[in-house]
Amino acid sequence: MMKKIALIYMGGTFGCIGEPLSPMPAEQFIPQLQHLLPVHLSITCLTAPDIRDSSACTAGDWLQLLDQIQQLQLQQYQHFVIIHGTDTLSYASAVLSRFIGQSAHVVLTGSQYPLLTAQGTDSREFTDAIDNLNFALDSVIKAPAGVYLAFHHQLLHASTALKTHTTELNAFAGITVESELEPLGQPFIVNERHIAKARSFNCLSLMMQPVAPEQLLHNLQAIAARPPHALILQGFGTGNIAVNAEISTLLRELPQRGCAVIVTTQVPFGSMNQHYAVSQWMAEAKILLSNSRSHADLYAKALKMYLQYDDAEQWHLHWQD
Repeated sequence: MMKKIALIYMGGTFGCIGEPLSPMPAEQFIPQLQHLLPVHLSITCLTAPDIRDSSACTAGDWLQLLDQIQQLQLQQYQHFVIIHGTDTLSYASAVLSRFIGQSAHVVLTGSQYPLLTAQGTDSREFTDAIDNLNFALDSVIKAPAGVYLAFHHQLLHASTALKTHTTELNAFAGITVESELEPLGQPFIVNERHIAKARSFNCLSLMMQPVAPEQLLHNLQAIAARPPHALILQGFGTGNIAVNAEISTLLRELPQRGCAVIVTTQVPFGSMNQHYAVSQWMAEAKILLSNSRSHADLYAKALKMYLQYDDAEQWHLHWQD
């Protein structure tokens, strides 16, 4: 029996035309796209609730997409290909991975070059769009249940994807499908309340720079004046951050003000390691240590915790769940 594939278009370079590039209206783009799809597959073309440049996407957009996928699952769809812009493709992939788990077959893709010519009347002579899309369509049928990112003939576990080049066709790195990963938990069924709450999610990531602790304290004091829901501190090396007593006290107080403090590393690959004496303060303060697979996955985990728990203190109780 032929498997039904829901192909959801969410915007990005893939569907741009003109000089300079701008999105082609979906009602004009979808018919053009349908002409280029493989005829041996059962594909339904759909548009996402919001179509926009991916640099403007936020948690609310991805939860709306998630809700659309879950509604289609009730209509017996289990295979989904998402066309998304590359700027935040890793974030979209990580959010869907955290929330969908192994409950469906989902592949996200995009392109560095548009599918169509500047006039929007024909397929572009040089583009990676059609190759990436065909690879995604092939992968969604063959890959085990889960969420993946398909790009330049690489199928990556979505939670591990990282954009590593701004313009090259081989733009993403991560753990490939050949390596098995532990599931990230049970699927999370979203509703209108979750979508509305997600639109207020405030997550701030601060990459440590070689400045004196006194300067870091000033920066953190400015953040603490109006703290976000999650403050991610990207440390050096394996997650090391040099602090003084005042910084330690300030960070220890932030969870009481509704701000979860999470320490990770700014190094793209490798795991956290808190064996150094410079990080001993973390064991004494209520600091969460990242156990995520990528920076985007850490964002996705923080979003999920925010939707599940109103109290930042509860994040500590459930961080390892």
